[in-house]
Amino acid sequence: MKKKVLKFFSLLLVMFLLGACSLNSPADSDSSSGNEGNGEGGDSSETKTIGLSVSTLNNPFFVTLRDGAEAKAKELGLEITTADAQDDPAKQVSDIEDLIQQGVDLLIINPTDSAAIVSAIESANNANIPVITVDRSAEGGEVVAHIASDNVAGGKMAGELIVEKLGGSGKVVELEGIPGSSAARERGQGFNEAVGAADGIEVVAKQTANFDRAEGLSVMENIIQSTPDFQAVFAHNDEMALGAIEALQAAGMTDVIVVGFDATDDAVAAVGEGRMLATVAQKPEQIGAMGVETAQKVLSGESVEDFIPVELELVTE
Repeated sequence: MKKKVLKFFSLLLVMFLLGACSLNSPADSDSSSGNEGNGEGGDSSETKTIGLSVSTLNNPFFVTLRDGAEAKAKELGLEITTADAQDDPAKQVSDIEDLIQQGVDLLIINPTDSAAIVSAIESANNANIPVITVDRSAEGGEVVAHIASDNVAGGKMAGELIVEKLGGSGKVVELEGIPGSSAARERGQGFNEAVGAADGIEVVAKQTANFDRAEGLSVMENIIQSTPDFQAVFAHNDEMALGAIEALQAAGMTDVIVVGFDATDDAVAAVGEGRMLATVAQKPEQIGAMGVETAQKVLSGESVEDFIPVELELVTE
């Protein structure tokens, strides 16, 4: 009799324990799915986070690009964390490693140096984090999309305008951007293709000013001292062009025509005032917004184009 009673209570205990486990298991399953995010059965409403690495926020162009990206992220309900590389390739690699450790879902990168950025992109690849590049491209690593203006075409537009304004004959100075950046390389390529096609145009000086206004001023001062005979300047961005204009005005060389690239507010104002002939507009706000729009598609599993172009235009008034 005692054995029967013990068996009865043992059976009740087992049934109670099984019931408790079944009550707890749904909660445990939901917690696991929520942590997995993109995993099967995960919470599709979980907010995705984008890491944005910008070459520098000391340049109005990239401030506008960042603002465009952040505004679009807010509109789409995405979180975005921005890191300023301060034009330092090593800092940018470190910034991206930090973003990877933070667990961002996707990276949008505007490289300071197209070669130096490769190791950071490969780290993201190894962590299965998709990478999109904007404005400047990378020389390696797996990138799902690149969003930019056609820098070669933009450089060519600037060169052709200078050739036209000089009547096909004259001496020209070229202020180059950061060595190793795709933007400097491609804009220079397009410009030199255009002026090289005109037999009467000679590039008498070519120096880097690192996309910086203060350097544009000092480099132009040095060129004026060493090679004072020239009629036009093409700068790979507006910041250098505006610095060059300061040096030219101080030297009384106000008849020298200057063409920049980016169409920043200061440059457009200088064009309107007649201090600058033109600037090539490549719409940074749109580049930033398109970067985030593309990121959302990638995170949703949609296919995207390898290269997504942004329209260029020449601002002359």
